[in-house]
Amino acid sequence: MDIRLDGIGHSYDDFEVMRDITLDIPSGQIVCIVGPSGCGKSTLLRFIGGLERPQIGRVLQVGDVPAGCLNPLTYIFQDFALLPWRSVSGNISLVLEDHGIRGEAAKAIIADVLDRTKLSDFARALPKQLSGGMKQRVAIARALAVNPAVMLMDEPLSALDAQTRELLMDDLVALWQRQPFTSVYVTHNLQEAVRLGHRIVVLSRRPGRIREVIEIDTPISERSWGDKVCQAKHDQLWKLMRDEARAADAELLHV
Repeated sequence: MDIRLDGIGHSYDDFEVMRDITLDIPSGQIVCIVGPSGCGKSTLLRFIGGLERPQIGRVLQVGDVPAGCLNPLTYIFQDFALLPWRSVSGNISLVLEDHGIRGEAAKAIIADVLDRTKLSDFARALPKQLSGGMKQRVAIARALAVNPAVMLMDEPLSALDAQTRELLMDDLVALWQRQPFTSVYVTHNLQEAVRLGHRIVVLSRRPGRIREVIEIDTPISERSWGDKVCQAKHDQLWKLMRDEARAADAELLHV
């Protein structure tokens, strides 16, 4: 299933957040959204996920969802959103229970996503026994359990230290290689965008508009931080964003 944004615009009272955003998000790609603080990245993700409706324009779902898809659109947040009294398996089973999937059918799905996220040995652990990186793996496993058409990822690695973030990026690449998925990935971190994105959408400061869409042809499995392609794309992104990022920060100080 593809996602199509058609002329999205939105304001809160007299405060214009975004203007005329038109974008196609193709099936099987990770599309990263970057831009200065306050440009509407997370708001745009809420529009895609149906948590809010834009005042102007449409969000369209084009094509069929994958076979066995339980939730076409599934969120992964930066704060993990795990139930502390449930084990790893219990947190994953929660989303299956909503669809009436229990017993052996649920066990098979849980075992599969635990294997894919390297969590099989931690099935009985409680969230308090896990590191931040492990908790985010559980959140990713929970999202994968419903076989979504599109994963909406809102700063999923921002709460993690640099080393854990690198490991989680490797994990996401391995998951995509094993079974390509579609994702809209909001981040402030340009390194994440360059490492993971098939396409990177650069928004302007508010009202957020699309300044540029940067394609990266190098397969994500062949990218590493510091190689010439990744460094050149990072520099290109920063040149696009630097002046507007400074201006956006100054605006936020006076809000």
